[in-house]
Amino acid sequence: MFPIGVNTWVWESPLSDATLAELIPRIAGWGFDAVEIPMEQADDIDAGRTAELLAAHGLAAVAVCAVTSAGRNLVAAPARQIRDTQDYLRGCVDLAARLGAGSVGGPLYAEVGRTWRMDAAERATVYRELRENLAPVADYAGERGVRLAVEPLNRYETSVLNTVEQALTALDGLPAETVGLMLDTYHLNIEERDLVTPVLAAGGRIAHVQVCANDRGAPGADHLDWPGFLAALTKTGYRGSICIESFTAHNDAIAVAASIWRPLAETQDALAVDGLAFLRRIQAG
Repeated sequence: MFPIGVNTWVWESPLSDATLAELIPRIAGWGFDAVEIPMEQADDIDAGRTAELLAAHGLAAVAVCAVTSAGRNLVAAPARQIRDTQDYLRGCVDLAARLGAGSVGGPLYAEVGRTWRMDAAERATVYRELRENLAPVADYAGERGVRLAVEPLNRYETSVLNTVEQALTALDGLPAETVGLMLDTYHLNIEERDLVTPVLAAGGRIAHVQVCANDRGAPGADHLDWPGFLAALTKTGYRGSICIESFTAHNDAIAVAASIWRPLAETQDALAVDGLAFLRRIQAG
């Protein structure tokens, strides 16, 4: 059975030491195995204190989620912006290494919400830029035992990588042991024709997995093919965590960024707890 984690974005953004001190005991008490830690800014949390808190409650940090907000781009951007983004991603790698997290995941290539039309030639150029600019970060990550996990997003959030096929094309030539994919059921449901085919196509390149309902709510309160999705994951050999990622509508910045215009569950706690219960049941058969 896959370990099950949850992202702290379900409750709060940006993350803080005070929020973690309040959330971690509750997350452990509900029976989660792991936590995803988003890094919006380098000084959001104290890595040493976070590692101690997680260990004290028997939770693993399985991924650091990189936030490609305005001005963070590895493609079609000024050289200084690319260097700053590489430095930011190295900071995410450092945090992951301090926490014992195996991956740094997210849309590492471009800021969320940045879209533009590309013909085939420009797309090929953008993908070449991505490989060139991600390579030194991947080397840095590999030296620290961390794997980058590049996440395709839906068409409304990026025009760079929307499908697993595009992501595999863009990453071709980068070593799979240091650069993999992060799959998210929310984006897969929008961009792929089913949840099984892209998972099988990604295969051994899957580095991390995020899950939620088709409307960003609790897994299970939806129309998704969970048995097929989990069976496909198992078939690929993936044995990492599956982590619930959703967002609160009560924070203005994150609500706008993720287009969360209404509550997605009775409470944010219910979203996490109900999702955990469903994922336990569906894995149990």
